[in-house]
Amino acid sequence: MLHRVIIAAETVGSTGVSTLSIAQILGVSERNNRRDQVTSAVMFLNGWCLQGIEGRRPDVDRVVSRLSADRRLKNLRILVDKPIKARSFAEPMSFCNDPRGMLAAVHLADLAEVTANHAERMIELKQAA
Repeated sequence: MLHRVIIAAETVGSTGVSTLSIAQILGVSERNNRRDQVTSAVMFLNGWCLQGIEGRRPDVDRVVSRLSADRRLKNLRILVDKPIKARSFAEPMSFCNDPRGMLAAVHLADLAEVTANHAERMIELKQAA
């Protein structure tokens, strides 16, 4: 059975701000996710990170444990944790390059305000695009 977990967290320092930090995160995450057969999508904006992770329960839990221990993130919240019938993320690691547009589509001004409903709606919009 597949599971989806969506987390929101504050970022520390230049995490998710600089092109270099984003490239490093995406590169390592893609390699790890391929190895673990996990798919994922991430967005960064104004000191916040939103990440959806899909895969088998033990693999998703392992990723969430790594994220919980990552010093580049703080105040991690799990917004969604549920079984799913099929994956919504096709790639091991994808990146939202228009977080402001995505937030506007769900009527949010900031990632700090994101709820489970907002996060699920963003996934629906991503699939529809």
